[in-house]
Amino acid sequence: MYAMTTATAALPACAPAPVWARRAAHAIALCAVPSGLWRIAMASGVPVGYSDQVLRDVFDIPGWGIAYVVGLSVLTELAALFPLLLVSDRWRPLHPRVLAPLAWIASGILVLVALWQLVVAFTVESQTYLSSGTAQTVWGFVFAPLFAIPALMTAVTWSYAQRHRVVFRP
Repeated sequence: MYAMTTATAALPACAPAPVWARRAAHAIALCAVPSGLWRIAMASGVPVGYSDQVLRDVFDIPGWGIAYVVGLSVLTELAALFPLLLVSDRWRPLHPRVLAPLAWIASGILVLVALWQLVVAFTVESQTYLSSGTAQTVWGFVFAPLFAIPALMTAVTWSYAQRHRVVFRP
């Protein structure tokens, strides 16, 4: 006789993700695109506001800095795709009891990273590398969408937890 184990047991059906949560999850993935393209342009040698000396001395471009900058862009976009798991009705790689705490932890980390990035963005050192006001404005526009991610991620996580009635208890 075949006994169902936790690994083979079907997950209980839950309500589909609301439209706003699906849109928010997709918006998270799109918010990471401008900064990723900007970094890839920087790695490709497109002038993005840094002098050649700053690219060589600070970012090691050309050199290993290219792998770092492109890798960071790819990693950022992959991480930005994570919320799509929270709104997917077809694919559930992890049980809600595992996925919900991971999502809440990711939301908390994103809030901390966003706060840290605000501090870095307004320090004197970070502003001295960019060569002009235009470059700083473009940089601001391509990185600004990243600051929407923590709020969007928290909303998508809340929706997922509500639909699955999972409460994170440390």
